[in-house]
Amino acid sequence: MTTAFGSPSSYVQGKGVLNHADEHLHVFGHRPLVLAGGTAYRLVGEDLIFYLQEHDYQPVYVPFNGESSDNEINRVAQIGRDEEVTVIYGLGGGKTVDTAKAIADQLNLPVVIMPTLASNDAPCSRLSVIYTDDGGFDHYLFYQHNPELVLVDTDVIAKAPVRMLISGIADALATNVEAESVAQANADTMLNQKQTLVGGAIAKQCEVTLFKYAHQAVAACEGNVVTPALEKIVEANTLMSGLGFESGGLSGIHSIHDGLTILPATHEFTHGEKVAYGTLTQLMLEGADEARYNKYLDFIKSLGLPTTLADLNLADVTYADLLKAGEAACSENDTMDRLPFEVTPADVADALIAVDAYSKQYFAK
Repeated sequence: MTTAFGSPSSYVQGKGVLNHADEHLHVFGHRPLVLAGGTAYRLVGEDLIFYLQEHDYQPVYVPFNGESSDNEINRVAQIGRDEEVTVIYGLGGGKTVDTAKAIADQLNLPVVIMPTLASNDAPCSRLSVIYTDDGGFDHYLFYQHNPELVLVDTDVIAKAPVRMLISGIADALATNVEAESVAQANADTMLNQKQTLVGGAIAKQCEVTLFKYAHQAVAACEGNVVTPALEKIVEANTLMSGLGFESGGLSGIHSIHDGLTILPATHEFTHGEKVAYGTLTQLMLEGADEARYNKYLDFIKSLGLPTTLADLNLADVTYADLLKAGEAACSENDTMDRLPFEVTPADVADALIAVDAYSKQYFAK
């Protein structure tokens, strides 16, 4: 049996780290391609470009079109070739980050990830989630190594919308649930090897941190301030969850998320919000006892995350549509088969409905 553990070469987190980024960035050359969406550029990118120019960099700013699709990756990669850049910077949220990693891989260049949100666990991993141009899950892309540097400015994170931090907490909450099921199945992780003790331990510590500090961190973010609790949750959302999901493995929760993406009514919800419902659905599929199930249900509800189908704009969804979501979740391109038991599309559809019914009953008491 072969085990494997992956991580970025360097992870730097703290208040104001982008204000002295040159000490971390200069080793990657002075001709970066800066990929950033409109909001990230307006809030952080303009200042970053100015800072880079002041320190003798020649940055090439490329606006991100919003979808981590093959077409977007190829478009930006060609700009990188034409401009002869030396490194790719991914500045923004999860889809920007995943696109930056894919571009760097295509061009055989280093990639530096600068998340402006702690909304998901994409920054540290050596894979990207690729969507269709209209937002449906398509496939995973896997790389030979993790990012060279992940640079997380918690002052930037604190000023981002609270909804994004909560979404990251929801994404991170799935980490240990999935890692435990992968371990039970003795299945492969996202590195296509068996789980290391370290991978499992990080996933467990991620969950412990979330239950201890999530609400304090949310309060800090509501006040746009950096506190020790916020620092801990940013690390859990970004580093612990990133290493935990990759070296611990994904199974049902993210497959269920991917299935939900084929239903257009869910497209206005974040990755983490759909993952939250996926966590409850996997627990339902597992047959978790009420004490275990309610622990997660209460926590998810306390953060204002979806616990019913209506919370995902699916109050009037048909069984046929849920079955389609189940079929997508059970795709051979996804990770449902890394659970320690067999799951059919009908099982997924039934569990989605059961979560909805149980939540209504539980919170009506």
